[in-house]
Amino acid sequence: MGEIVGAGFVSHAPTIMFSKELRYEINDGQEISLVPGLRRLREEVLDKLKPDAILLFDTHWFTTVEFVVSAHAKRSGIYTSEELPRGMARIPYSLNGDPELSRLICDHVNAEGVRCHASDDSALPIHYPTINVAHFLNAGEAWISIGVCQTAQDHNFLAVGQGVASAVAASDRRVVLLASGGMSHRFWPLDELEKHETSDPSNIITAEARIADQQRLDWWQNGDHQSVIRQMNEYRKHAPEGRFGHYLMMAGALGGESCRAKGRLFSNYESATGTGQVHVWFDRPQMGWH
Repeated sequence: MGEIVGAGFVSHAPTIMFSKELRYEINDGQEISLVPGLRRLREEVLDKLKPDAILLFDTHWFTTVEFVVSAHAKRSGIYTSEELPRGMARIPYSLNGDPELSRLICDHVNAEGVRCHASDDSALPIHYPTINVAHFLNAGEAWISIGVCQTAQDHNFLAVGQGVASAVAASDRRVVLLASGGMSHRFWPLDELEKHETSDPSNIITAEARIADQQRLDWWQNGDHQSVIRQMNEYRKHAPEGRFGHYLMMAGALGGESCRAKGRLFSNYESATGTGQVHVWFDRPQMGWH
């Protein structure tokens, strides 16, 4: 029987891929905490867990009529971002896959009543929420990505998570879940961006968005996933990235509102051009996720 051995809410902010010199230049001579946070996550958590597979919920992979799961045996190549080629260019990647687990996930998500398709098309695009996080965390495990269906509602995202959980349980894999995306997600206008490039939370787009993000961080640290899920309508005022589907799918796999896993911060809460960014790790509670 397989098991979910840990889960993380992780930032893929483009700045983590900038050179050290550029990161320091735009951040008043200091390192952004997201970079050492990912390195710590690999060394202090993943190296000890030794998962067979990492399942990543990718907020930039938008689908429309169904959820899609990558089902390749291997994905490799050179990645340059169309969004920010100045900072994310010519990045080599080589990710092992697990087609059997991908198709099992797809079957179980469909069984939850949510349309899902497993694709092993060699021309299927890959997105930087996967590339950037894997750049720091990939150590040879199987990496599977699931997109965010832009027509889905909260209950659909949670059902996808339930399908993931039942698929993992039906396998013999030790799996880590990663929700790759930000919190509140509105950017400063282009004319004002340069005045708000440092990671200081004072650069979050509004004080209200910063307060809303901090409330959810507090809930996570207390293991109160129920409050996060039940107050999604309120949180949408602050445009959480990917409609917060990355978190909701992860939370659904951990038991939804009954999840009591407490979060540990692996970075500061930071701004990236107005958006809220953080790394939070959820250890499996001693008595299970529920």
